Amino acid sequence: MTDFNKILDKAKEIESKVKESQEKIKNIEAEGISGDNSVKIVLNGDGEIVKLYLSPDILNEEKTVIEDLIIAAHSNAKSKLKTKTSEEISKATEGFGIPGFKFPL
Repeated sequence: MTDFNKILDKAKEIESKVKESQEKIKNIEAEGISGDNSVKIVLNGDGEIVKLYLSPDILNEEKTVIEDLIIAAHSNAKSKLKTKTSEEISKATEGFGIPGFKFPL
């Protein structure tokens, strides 16, 4: 029975750490850049766009070029966000022996 209690205690500890990490993740921001800093997008921890910057020079470009640069900046920001959230989850699960645990993004 002692082993079961240890397992329950460990599960409660993991749950607490994961909840703490989820709160930290909400406050994470990741910036994606494209077109030599012509387009910048900032995503919050939920993956929502919170800032969008277009340089005045980029507005002279063709519409399709601007669209491609926005998509590239978003992709860059999303990649950085995934890395940051994975690092935060790794901190929370560190030492708990959860092999193969990955944060779903």
